[in-house]
Amino acid sequence: MRRTRIFALSVCALFSFTFTLGAQESTVRKINEGGRFDNWCVREVKESGLIGGQTKYLYEFYGNQDTLVTGKTPFRAPEGYMWRTNNVLAIVAGVVKTNNTIFPEKRGDGWCARIETHIEEVKALGIVNMDVTCQGALLVGVLPEPITTTKDPMAKVFYGFPFTDSPKAVRMDYKADVGHEVIRGTGFSKLKPMGYNDYAEITVMLQKRWEDEEGNVHALRVGTGIERIMEDVPEWKNGYEVKIHYGDITKEPYYKDYMGLKTDPETAYHASNSKGKNVIIQEDGWAAPGTEPTHMMIHILSSCGKAFYGGVGNTVWVDNVEIVM
Repeated sequence: MRRTRIFALSVCALFSFTFTLGAQESTVRKINEGGRFDNWCVREVKESGLIGGQTKYLYEFYGNQDTLVTGKTPFRAPEGYMWRTNNVLAIVAGVVKTNNTIFPEKRGDGWCARIETHIEEVKALGIVNMDVTCQGALLVGVLPEPITTTKDPMAKVFYGFPFTDSPKAVRMDYKADVGHEVIRGTGFSKLKPMGYNDYAEITVMLQKRWEDEEGNVHALRVGTGIERIMEDVPEWKNGYEVKIHYGDITKEPYYKDYMGLKTDPETAYHASNSKGKNVIIQEDGWAAPGTEPTHMMIHILSSCGKAFYGGVGNTVWVDNVEIVM
């Protein structure tokens, strides 16, 4: 009887391991396939008449170039699609508005993604006159729609996906036009040049997350690969790897302040807890080497500053993004 029970437990453990391994391989494959950015669709949205009633277009990297979605239907990721742009539909106090900062761009026989920082104008004679600095963000994660308020912009995005392995790097092709002066554009005051320059940022991060009894989400930083693009790269740099470093990296020669733990509520990441509540991910410390993560994050930003501050004109082109195991 005891031998039968041990055998049964061993079979269950092997099945669980095989299932987990298979699911994770599928996740890596979906991210790598989507990271070619050769398939995309466009959403056609007519903005409210109050702000001009223009027809705008929002791009996502799934489907095909003939896919056209019309109307103000909130975005819902199709099955198997893990990438997300911050091209969004907003409906604030009944007013329909869009913002598009990620674009498909032709590259050879295929396509790449162009990520940019620009000023979004919201104008209606005698009623509305707003200028907002918008940063481009290409990510793996969730951005629920519609956006209903401009408050707490970091809370709008749930970065990351379940992941329990230890990849070596994230590889990509990229080029960049960066270092433009930061312009503050909150929409509630005039545009203000800030007198310093802004750069693009690539983030690859692994966390071990858990939830406490009050529903707060905590994390330990397992792996870190964060780099800023500090100079123009006018020609494609192919096969560039953002290496992932494990454990506490604060004493390493390559460590920069921006690689540190996310402890400032203004810049911390967010997640949906087990009750569906939007909460801050509280990074409590660095995980010991060998700690198994629960989540991985990948995002590429055209600006590295806080929301509504950005180097207007910063542009990053990326292609063939893939996880290297």
